[in-house]
Amino acid sequence: MKIIIVGPAHPFRGGIADTNQSFALSFQKLGHEVLLYTFTLQYPSILFPGKSQLSEDPAPKDLKIVRSINSIQPLSWNKTAKALLNENADLIIFRYWTPLMAPALGSIAKKLKGKVKCIALCDNVIPHERKFYDKHLTTYFTKQFDGFITFSKKVKEELNEFTTAPTLVHPHPINLNLGSEMDKSEAKQKLGLQKETNYLLFFGLVRKYKGLDLLLKAIAEKELKDRNIKLIVAGEFYENPEIYTQQIEKLGIQEKVIIHNAFIPTENIKTYFSAADLITQTYHTASQSGITQLALNFNKAVLVTDVGGLSEIVDHNKDGYVVDKEPKAIAAAIVDFYDNNREGAFTAVLKEKKSKFSWDNLSKEVINFAKQF
Repeated sequence: MKIIIVGPAHPFRGGIADTNQSFALSFQKLGHEVLLYTFTLQYPSILFPGKSQLSEDPAPKDLKIVRSINSIQPLSWNKTAKALLNENADLIIFRYWTPLMAPALGSIAKKLKGKVKCIALCDNVIPHERKFYDKHLTTYFTKQFDGFITFSKKVKEELNEFTTAPTLVHPHPINLNLGSEMDKSEAKQKLGLQKETNYLLFFGLVRKYKGLDLLLKAIAEKELKDRNIKLIVAGEFYENPEIYTQQIEKLGIQEKVIIHNAFIPTENIKTYFSAADLITQTYHTASQSGITQLALNFNKAVLVTDVGGLSEIVDHNKDGYVVDKEPKAIAAAIVDFYDNNREGAFTAVLKEKKSKFSWDNLSKEVINFAKQF
């Protein structure tokens, strides 16, 4: 079977590019021929809040990546559609994560409709930070596909507003390029952290909907403020960092928070996760999050707020925490984690659990799912 994945891939950076590449490798492992079609221009600089869209990681081995799509140039959309038709693929999977990509990806898919089987893998349907044009663009995009894949029941529910096409729901798999957990002391030393201090980790791009403000308020709660616990915030800020530095000063927790405001290369992810005791995802809103799968890979318990699809992955009090979106509830769970020495028990459960979150499982399900059309 010949399969094409359309969406972010190297040289573009980020979790979606990484997962597309893991997806492609898993199809290849099953004996299928796979191509990745990606962008020449993904975001115009005026629409991109970060420092760089490009990865510092080496290109993945054994993957064929074609750069073809300019997200704001319709001529490239026509050219890409023709190229995809000439590939004579059995299945084309489009990755959808923001309505900003609906004009480009939807227009390409429209030209393929009825000529080749097309499925959309949707990370988000309704964005966390909504704009007036979101619904219109998502409506246009979803009209072009035979079926859909989502990583959570929550996203499937959102998708039902736009389409009645069949939808496969499968948990977000764990990426293949992450490496294994390091010794905690070694990881702390590598990051210049104190050996005897306990560390929480807030990882990934910092955006308003991800609720760092809630976590900072929790750290300032009396039962945490006086403990030898610090928070590492590791990821590039996609909004003004002063919003948070001012909050930290106002709460009086300057000594409790370490900020690494930079995009974390793949090779360094294991160091941050290995140094931490507990991964914190105190989101205001969510669909699902690849951060949870990063934690699973490194056998780390996760604290999530009970929003979106986050709670679909975490088993409360068995391998992590699902708490209300309140600083006191967040603080209480962190206290429980340390006072009752939960790390060992949670880790044992996670080691058994993570085998379910494989790209091979998803790839097999997608092949069977596509046979329905």
